[in-house]
Amino acid sequence: MTNQVIQHSQEVQRGERFEFGDNWRQFLSVLNEERIIEAERSLRAMLGKDTLSGLRFIDIGSGSGLFSLAARRLGAAVFSFDYDPQSVACTAELKRRYFFEDNDWQVEQGSALDDQYLAKLGKFDVVYSWGVLHHTGEMWKALKNVMPLIANQGTLFIAIYNDQGGPSRRWLAAKRFYNRSPGWLRKLMVLSIAGYWELNFVLIRLVRGQNPLPFKDWKLREERGMSVWHDWVDWIGGYPFEVAKPEQIFDFYRDRGFILTKLKTCGGGIGCNEFVFRKVN
Repeated sequence: MTNQVIQHSQEVQRGERFEFGDNWRQFLSVLNEERIIEAERSLRAMLGKDTLSGLRFIDIGSGSGLFSLAARRLGAAVFSFDYDPQSVACTAELKRRYFFEDNDWQVEQGSALDDQYLAKLGKFDVVYSWGVLHHTGEMWKALKNVMPLIANQGTLFIAIYNDQGGPSRRWLAAKRFYNRSPGWLRKLMVLSIAGYWELNFVLIRLVRGQNPLPFKDWKLREERGMSVWHDWVDWIGGYPFEVAKPEQIFDFYRDRGFILTKLKTCGGGIGCNEFVFRKVN
């Protein structure tokens, strides 16, 4: 057992880290071709490319492995790593299912905070880290650490939780409480919080004269091939938890020689702002 596996286990036991990999393991039971195609579509849309053939793609915090799989199916040579050992296992499982014994897809355990590990990985045409770096416990260090991985004129695609001010601080408290609670209370929290918000969405649709049933809305919210239920579990439990305003991320990378080529915000609400930068020097 590696030092990182031991450290991860100890953090979970102390209530300092959510078991993302356990949630992703459950997500794999609902993964199908339709979700994979949607993940591919979202990658093409944000990167502005129909194919990734001939490009090196690194997935930092690969989670379920869905986007590593999507990038590989789009033609990229893929390197995936995650800090959570169960997430590594999920990514390895997707590689086994779809690209068994493929030399152009590597899966490892590693940390975005481990400078020595990152220094050995080389350069990549696309550095991808969606909704990950704000869960490291040292977000700004992680945002800086990924920079040397990007080849000249390469692309950085990240998503970072939106800073809502007071609501974000309350979410932080809820997440900390969740991870220090017994299993039955965690399930109750997910059911009650997700139920509260889903009911609000139903009422909003009623006021607007729309179909109040959530199924169409769930379909729209499952962009990127994700699952509404597993996203709720991830959102409520996801800890460590840090946030940033869009302009903070923009300024951080602009001052370090990057150009913003695409931006997709969550409209000031709950969720992630997505950024695509190009390295110019």
